[in-house]
Amino acid sequence: MDKAMKKTVIEAINRILELELAGVVKYTHYALMVFGYNRMPIVSWLKGNADESLAHAHKAGEMVTLLGGHPSLKIGPLLETERHDIGDILRESLEHEKTALAAYYDLLHIAQGHSVLLEEYAREMIVLEEMHLDAVNKMLRSPGDTGVFKNL
Repeated sequence: MDKAMKKTVIEAINRILELELAGVVKYTHYALMVFGYNRMPIVSWLKGNADESLAHAHKAGEMVTLLGGHPSLKIGPLLETERHDIGDILRESLEHEKTALAAYYDLLHIAQGHSVLLEEYAREMIVLEEMHLDAVNKMLRSPGDTGVFKNL
């Protein structure tokens, strides 16, 4: 991999790192803002997502250092909508996950034909992100509704 390609790859992975760190903050915030009868399982699920985002951020940082780069200290966009209804939280989560998924697809596109390691890393993360999108999609549907949520 030439120097210019390596720089492009490191920038793409650093963007992923920043998005995953934003996920840690968002999911932690969301977990604090859930109220009502179903609070406990939803809070648990959100905390699990925060932990998963941290693990993904760590993995991205490891990939950056593997390539000889410097992991970003930035955090992706954090938009406070002041909407804390469970549906709003899930829709915001869906948008965040779509953005992260697009970043992993960008990395896959950049890495194709240049690094099997990076291709496989991107594919593994794409699978995880798509499964997470499916979980959120199912949570947004009404019981008995087998169709895909309109924003997926």
